[in-house]
Amino acid sequence: MFAREYTATRLKNLLGFNSTFTVQNYVKYLEEAFLIFSVERLSFKAKEFMKAPRKVYCIDTGLISTVSTRVTEDFGRLMENLAVELRRRGSKENRELFCFRHENYEVDFVIKEGLKVKQLIQVTYASAKDEIEKRELKALLKAGKLLSCKNLLVITWDYEGKEEINGNKVIFLPLWKWLIC
Repeated sequence: MFAREYTATRLKNLLGFNSTFTVQNYVKYLEEAFLIFSVERLSFKAKEFMKAPRKVYCIDTGLISTVSTRVTEDFGRLMENLAVELRRRGSKENRELFCFRHENYEVDFVIKEGLKVKQLIQVTYASAKDEIEKRELKALLKAGKLLSCKNLLVITWDYEGKEEINGNKVIFLPLWKWLIC
């Protein structure tokens, strides 16, 4: 399970452990071994921040292919694992790099500088404009308004463009081009 939210309680129940403390220790060991890292959900309320599920990312995508039990490849989740590249570029998870969920919409990445939200990034496995789901754009626009951020980026598989949507400029960039920037 990568690029998915988890809680220690859910993992405890899934894996059959007796204690969430044991699960938290195992997650910590995997992080210390640089196999995974977790990104917290951005929240301005301390209680929500502490209780919210985290998203886990795998540092080595080759490891994902090796241990995955999935029958089909999930390119969208593999693309979302670009969190590794965001880390490599200097964003520190849980200080500058977050995920965001509010009500029923989600933005894959929030990049902060101090108290200010610098950029919102949505990742989608879309090759053309008409393949980009409306909920992805709606979430990005709502989060941009809520977090006072105008730097909105959608990383796609192959679609490139710029659009003005409800007075907001949204940049669409193919993954390969984003990686070489």
